[in-house]
Amino acid sequence: MSKSKAAPGGLKLNLKRTFLIGFAFFGILLLWQVYDSWCPTFLTDIFARRMYNLSSAELKAGDPEKILNVQWIVGIIMACDNLAALILLPIFGNLSDKTKTPIGKRMPYILTGTLVAAVAFPFIPLFFHANNVVGMVIMMGIVLMFMMMYRNPAVALMPDITPKPLRAKANGIINIMGYFGGAAATVLGIFLKLSDYINAADEARKLWIIEIPFIIASILMVISAFVLFLTIRENKLAEEMREEMELGERLAAVETPIDDNGPMSPANKRMLLAILGAEFLWFMADNAIGTYIGNYVIYYLNSASSATMLLTIIGGVASVVGFAVAGSVADKIGRKWTISTGLAITVVALAVMCFVAPTGKVTGANGEHAFPAALFGVWAIKGFGMALVHNCSFPMVVELCSSKRIGKFTGYYYAASMSAQTITPILLGLVFKVTLAWRALPVYACILFIASCVVFTALVKNIKAKKLENVHGLEALDGD
Repeated sequence: MSKSKAAPGGLKLNLKRTFLIGFAFFGILLLWQVYDSWCPTFLTDIFARRMYNLSSAELKAGDPEKILNVQWIVGIIMACDNLAALILLPIFGNLSDKTKTPIGKRMPYILTGTLVAAVAFPFIPLFFHANNVVGMVIMMGIVLMFMMMYRNPAVALMPDITPKPLRAKANGIINIMGYFGGAAATVLGIFLKLSDYINAADEARKLWIIEIPFIIASILMVISAFVLFLTIRENKLAEEMREEMELGERLAAVETPIDDNGPMSPANKRMLLAILGAEFLWFMADNAIGTYIGNYVIYYLNSASSATMLLTIIGGVASVVGFAVAGSVADKIGRKWTISTGLAITVVALAVMCFVAPTGKVTGANGEHAFPAALFGVWAIKGFGMALVHNCSFPMVVELCSSKRIGKFTGYYYAASMSAQTITPILLGLVFKVTLAWRALPVYACILFIASCVVFTALVKNIKAKKLENVHGLEALDGD
């Protein structure tokens, strides 16, 4: 691979290298998709059975209030994992900023985190199948802790070797790679239906149905980490790209110049706090959907769990389209209005979801009902809208720091998202307990998306990168 050189007065994005960095996101979203799709239902099933001394089949056929009554416990456990992440992500970000090794400053954390998380991950369904709630929760904690060691350095790797004006395009590419990882997990969920396991009598449950997705996810995650390690030489690239990175600093979309050694300017600090505040709200909304959609489909819509996977595929395809166009849209209207547009689109989708109800048509062998077709459209619109949001939000945060503090500012970004994901499962679980209504899920998310759109649009300035003969269009992608 030849090094990507800055054109006279301009910048090029090395397309091949950016796709290779995307293997880090492939591993992240692969594990997260399996974790979020299976674990909340594992927790719901095991706690409800213990609390009411019923089999899973009796529980699902009985009073639905029993399922809703345990969601706050599910929320607390999912939130505890996120609370650990809230503490660990900034720590690993700061540590990796200061780390110097022959293989780079990020790679030691990526490799260690991947290997430990991959070994622990398949034990989650194993302990669940054995009805061992303590073992299951401990394994979930280990996986989350070491994924935090992996996640911050992996995310910081892109801005480490991508000049600031090109980060929105690069972020779109690596997020597309991430969605390939999510798609791999989703395909597993279509053929190995969690609802088949949950609906079976306790003695008839087959461990392999829930174990195979976790094993395959672990294997693919390890492969993706080693592809990254073998193809991305951090120290060499940092030296080769020194001039490009310096040019990128001069072209940055910031209100006041960045001082490597001094404190942030008041204007840049206000911008950072506004972005993080809005991000907190949209992650509160999005994580609520991600955490509870599996239970919503199984226990409220009475549909097969494979429908959740189809939703994920449709949302993922729409997200890929969104990531593909977001960089170009941001070049034209600015990152602020790209994000605001994405949030507004998502609000429309969730408003429609508020009126979706279960169908009465029975289609499955286990008495499952037909899945409401309107939700497929909702997920496509939501996926596209949130792709616009995620594509531009992280580059806006790391735009406000120098290359010496990327890990630290990546920690700020994830501190906002993880604090939201710590609070929202508990809060929504309590809302379920009070309202005893699954419809509270889309209403809750819609309100928070509206709030995030208002905060972001009102408080964040639309500052475009300086135009100094910057390379655009296809010329901005260097395929070397």
